Amino acid sequence: MSKHNVNFDPLVQSFPQHLDTPHSYWASTQALPSLSPSLIGTKQTEVAIIGGGYTGLLTAYYLANTFGIDCCVLEANQVGFGASARNAGFVLKGSGRLGYQQMAKRWDLDTAKGIYREFSDAVSRVEGLIQDNAIGCEPQQKGYLKIAHNEKAMAELNGAADFIRTHLSEDAAFISRTQLSTELMDHKQAYGALRLNDGFGINPLKLLLGYKKLVQTQKVPLYENACVKQWIEEQGKHRLITDKGELTARKVITVGNAYTPKRFNHRVDNHFLPILSQIFVTEPLTQEQLALSGLKTHQVTMDTRILKYYYRLLPDNRLLFGGRGAIYGKDAHKPQYLQRLYSAMLQCFPSLASTNIAYHWTGWIAAAMDDMPHVYEKNGVGYSLGYCGAGVSFSAQAAFRLAQQIAGEKVPDLPLYTQGLPAFPLPRARRAGQWAYYHYAWLKDKWG
Repeated sequence: MSKHNVNFDPLVQSFPQHLDTPHSYWASTQALPSLSPSLIGTKQTEVAIIGGGYTGLLTAYYLANTFGIDCCVLEANQVGFGASARNAGFVLKGSGRLGYQQMAKRWDLDTAKGIYREFSDAVSRVEGLIQDNAIGCEPQQKGYLKIAHNEKAMAELNGAADFIRTHLSEDAAFISRTQLSTELMDHKQAYGALRLNDGFGINPLKLLLGYKKLVQTQKVPLYENACVKQWIEEQGKHRLITDKGELTARKVITVGNAYTPKRFNHRVDNHFLPILSQIFVTEPLTQEQLALSGLKTHQVTMDTRILKYYYRLLPDNRLLFGGRGAIYGKDAHKPQYLQRLYSAMLQCFPSLASTNIAYHWTGWIAAAMDDMPHVYEKNGVGYSLGYCGAGVSFSAQAAFRLAQQIAGEKVPDLPLYTQGLPAFPLPRARRAGQWAYYHYAWLKDKWG
């Protein structure tokens, strides 16, 4: 792994350039295609899209295919280096860190219903893109399990299931501790689970490359190794300057999420917190290990901790296990963080003590100050930020809504789309606040 990848931190380095793709399990299953040309010289477009991940590629696809709008994509490195190829491949109803009951209290029930529909449509949109375009990204068994890690969390999950069934959908079902252990997994820290029907796992790199093909089929210019070093707004136009070229656009969409430069544009500077996530993948589990751990499902799974753990069996029966990493990028690959994550797996499944780790990698996600994503456009500049780890699904809906906004179409009157990102009040203290929050969350998860 390159030194750049080990040390990269969005709040330390100025630009996310010269970064290699991660040595992940996903990279072992799919070779990257040859690089697209970089931006050389001066070019013009109607809409410039900064970021070649899920959101950027799909926004370009919808702009070109649905609305017939001229656009192009600028990717700082190679498509496949960022969060879209580093994540766990969970396609699920993501709501940032807010539950639907919290949303109803913060706004009202109709708003919570609208947001639920958007997140449900996001899952359906990804599924439709996969099926309609024959994207071979290995979609797995349907179902998203949210595991209660203590008795209090179990009661809250039961309440959440009742709220969803009463006000939002028939989709939610509560699974008892006995049923979970007997039918799905012998999870030693589980007190029960909430199950939603329409989540599923995929290979995120293969999904990303499927989106890349969609963009190329639409003849949308895609420039790789084209990191935007300067963004100048003058006379109603935007000049995006890279090492070797300059792109002039009437409108701009920036969708680098956590890999957005720390000083880039006043609309997004100091408006998000990059959080390091880490994942490991084991060697394939034997039939004996599967039997001892009681793992009988390939459904995507996450627990109720503040500092969540998430996991699933992959198609070849390897176990993927993920959680929070170090606070600073320079510490990303210190062994204690991997050891901590491995210990967390053993607390859930102690029978896997002899299992070896085959792959381990890290990546950055972005959290918003108000714990929810924002897909916002004003005066020809749009962004989507703050997925908080649920971007595999919601990025597809965000991309469609961004394309609609750029095309002048009306989008749902929801805080996701009508409110810009709030700024962090003490941006230079973000890491200190994160450190304090992690320690509070650890105590809360252990004793709360």
